[in-house]
Order: sequence, then structure tokens, then C-alpha cells
Amino acid sequence: MSSLEIAIRYTAFAAVATLINLITQQLSLAVYQASFSLMIAMLAGTATGLITKYILDKLYIFNHVSASANDTIKNFTGYTLTGVFTTALFWLSELGFEAFFGTDGARITGAALGLAAGYGIKYQLDKRFVFTPRDTS
Repeated sequence: MSSLEIAIRYTAFAAVATLINLITQQLSLAVYQASFSLMIAMLAGTATGLITKYILDKLYIFNHVSASANDTIKNFTGYTLTGVFTTALFWLSELGFEAFFGTDGARITGAALGLAAGYGIKYQLDKRFVFTPRDTS
């Protein structure tokens, strides 16, 4: 697969995961509007986006086939850990836009911008540290 094809797929998958993340957040906020509702919504959105993006990246970007259930657990753990920094970037962007502009539209814009920047960084981390050939000897 060419670099352009990877970039197009990765961008499309990032958009899908972002949409799932934001829809999950909105559903969570519609269902629960009490203490810590935004944080709970952000956690729920992050979880659904993470799982979606992991599956798409594993299968269609890195063409990774797990050798075992243990390999899948190691890959998902590594994928999640590389996402810690990028998730912090996304959350800070989302919360920063909400604090500065004070609207739901701004919060969603901040979330989308944070996710876009984070996904660019995450691809490089996953390529180098997560979806690498395993030594089977």
C-alpha cells in the first residue's frame, strides 16, 4: 500500500473514530446530566473511539495478524499506552475550547482539532512501537 493510500485510509478511520467518540459523548450527556457528566462523557467517547480505531488500524492500516490472544492483549495495551499522550492533547483541547468560548460548538470543535492532532502523532508511535513484527524464535 502506498503512503498516500495509508494517509487516506488513516484519515478516514480517524474521522470515523472521531465521529463515534463525539456521538458517544453527546449520547452520554443526553442520558446523564449531573456531577462530572462531561468527564464521564469524555471517558465513554474515548473508550468507543479507541476500540473502533484499534480495530480499523490493526486490520486495514498495519495489516497486523495476532499470533495469539496474548499478542492481541500486548498490541491493544501498547496501542492504548501510545494513546495516553494523544488523549491528553485531545482532552486539553476540548476543555480549553469550552473554557475559553463557553459553548458546546466550541467544545466539539476543540475536541475534533485535538483528536486530529493526536491521531497524526499516534500513527507514528503505533508504526514504531505497537504494530511491529514480533520475534517468534
